[in-house]
Amino acid sequence: MSFPRSAHDATLGLIYFARMIDKMRLVRAGSLPADYLPMVGEGFDGRICRFLQVNYADVRERAAQGGTDEEILEWCFRQGRRPNEEEILIWNKYASKTGWRDDDTGATGRLEQNKANSGLGHRIDILTFFDYYDFDEGRRV
Repeated sequence: MSFPRSAHDATLGLIYFARMIDKMRLVRAGSLPADYLPMVGEGFDGRICRFLQVNYADVRERAAQGGTDEEILEWCFRQGRRPNEEEILIWNKYASKTGWRDDDTGATGRLEQNKANSGLGHRIDILTFFDYYDFDEGRRV
């Protein structure tokens, strides 16, 4: 089993996209951990696809055809929309901070539940979902 890249990794300035593409490749290879499978295409995968105005299944099909992350993202821009520099900045700040002080959306509660389920409820340094992914997958927070 293999973990996808960090959610912090950027493709053409856009964070999370590389992680989604990695997950698609790992599913196709049968290498993504089984407990990841229920959320494939959901959560941030769905959010970034909605942000780009593309369908997740279409992106998955395009990724299966091969190419670099940059080529696949350029395809997404042509199929959906190309966000400008400011929109990418807003996406990056939103995505990288989800779970931190997000009680109004319930994200903080979901993050705390995930941490508790993983035996990490005591870790006050894990403030966001991106922090959680990195720690859970053996990367430094």
